[in-house]
Amino acid sequence: MSVFHPDLALGRFIPPISIGPRLSELARRGKPKPLDPGPGVTVQDLVVPGPPDGPPVSLRVFRPAGATGTVPALLWIHGGGLVLGSPEQDDRANIEFVRELGIAVAAVKYRLAPRDPAPAAVEDAYAGLRGLVAHAGELGIDASRTAVGGASAGGGLAAAVALLAHDRGEVRPAFQLLVYPMLDDRTVTRTDLRSLTVRMWTAKSNRYGWTSYLGAEPGSAGVSPYAAPARREDLTGLPPAWIGVGSLDLFHDEDLEYARRLEAAGVACDVRVVPGAFHGFDGLFPRTDVALGFRLDQVRALRKALFG
Repeated sequence: MSVFHPDLALGRFIPPISIGPRLSELARRGKPKPLDPGPGVTVQDLVVPGPPDGPPVSLRVFRPAGATGTVPALLWIHGGGLVLGSPEQDDRANIEFVRELGIAVAAVKYRLAPRDPAPAAVEDAYAGLRGLVAHAGELGIDASRTAVGGASAGGGLAAAVALLAHDRGEVRPAFQLLVYPMLDDRTVTRTDLRSLTVRMWTAKSNRYGWTSYLGAEPGSAGVSPYAAPARREDLTGLPPAWIGVGSLDLFHDEDLEYARRLEAAGVACDVRVVPGAFHGFDGLFPRTDVALGFRLDQVRALRKALFG
């Protein structure tokens, strides 16, 4: 039996529910309400040009109200297995980043699969980064100190955006904050993981998410690294990264392998593995010591990367 972290012992009672067409549709209808950031933080909605042949992209931008001069920024990409989710779901965490670090955080809205398969999501996220940098002057943002980050599918998209930015040479993120990122469609083909005791994101959910996004069988030939970043052979020249994942997370192995390959390519990568933690543990039990420590690690990584 898998050993849960003491702070997460209640996780053993979470039923292994898997996401499929019906559940993802229901979840999409239940969009969370935007949060009022309260005093000291401003919020504005910004619409920027989308990718070629794509719709405009919206950004939900939080910024410290009392900041003078320019501040660093984080483009945040929400999770949801590539099939659900919205920027508003991370309002609380993004507001906390603003308060703790004095940075701006722009949460990007992207198209979801299966209605809009790859490369829609990553192209939208990239357009969000490009638009954020283009509006840096009016937003009071230092474009040279702009990071990309996300959790789960958002972490995978953040890694893919870093690849696109490297290859296109239009904008250059300063850092990648990858929170238990969804990086490798080939994990779906691993039969040894089907009996793994996981929570919040199961092997069946993973198959549905990847199949919906790729429009093809996960693990098949010809999958673009902009869809599944772990497919990228050469990781040289990418921005430094932080990768955090729990030992009971379905993405544990693929995340550590990506971190290993980044370091082998000369890209600095800090890794945090949380023993006994499952996927999304910090969202489900945010006030536990283990979740607060995981969050503090992210804050420290961003502070070091964006403030030196």
